[in-house]
Amino acid sequence: MKITFYAHASFRLEADGLAVVTDPYTPARSGFAPIDEPADLVIMSSATDDFHSDPSHIQGAPRVVNALELPPGGAEVLGLTIRPFPAYESLTFDFQKAAGRDPDANALYHFAIGGLRVLHMGDIGNPVAPAHLAALAGQVDILLALTGEHATIALDDLDQAIAAIRPRVIIPMHYHSPRGVLPIEPVERFTARFPAAAVTQVGGPSLELTPETLPAAAPHVFVLKQSR
Repeated sequence: MKITFYAHASFRLEADGLAVVTDPYTPARSGFAPIDEPADLVIMSSATDDFHSDPSHIQGAPRVVNALELPPGGAEVLGLTIRPFPAYESLTFDFQKAAGRDPDANALYHFAIGGLRVLHMGDIGNPVAPAHLAALAGQVDILLALTGEHATIALDDLDQAIAAIRPRVIIPMHYHSPRGVLPIEPVERFTARFPAAAVTQVGGPSLELTPETLPAAAPHVFVLKQSR
């Protein structure tokens, strides 16, 4: 599978003749450039967040799925079984409090492509529910992890989720970019929590992984550059 990091929480995953884009942002609101590439499937953690739910700049005619609208046990879409794990943004997020708005619902979502099991953390801003951790334990090869704090899960809570889920690979997302407008934490705040040998700076936006090339020592962190 080829994984390309667009920006924020948006990735492109390509395998099995399928191109999947996750959580596309709104360019005008986020500060990131349009994706402007075709895809077969777009999965969004909600349909209400400008930073996670705008497929308008994805080319072609992709099937668009809002994870929050899927049944609890998941559903098959274009051959992928997508399972949602409902969550909320941070209940104490300072930016939200200043704006006087309630935290939005969103969902983590799990699916398998190219023989690899992927969990995208959506926009969760609180500890992952114990029932969700139990369902996901040992079921994730690649964790697309929220690492910027503030609106999203605290790093201490993320550590606990990683320990419970036991992913083979962690790819940070939703961290600071000079192009982005959100004052969130840099990825180094997260990677500093791991031994140096457990972190690879890829040096670009793309990475290829197969079941056979997953790191033997887990979890291993691969840091991709935001390309938009």
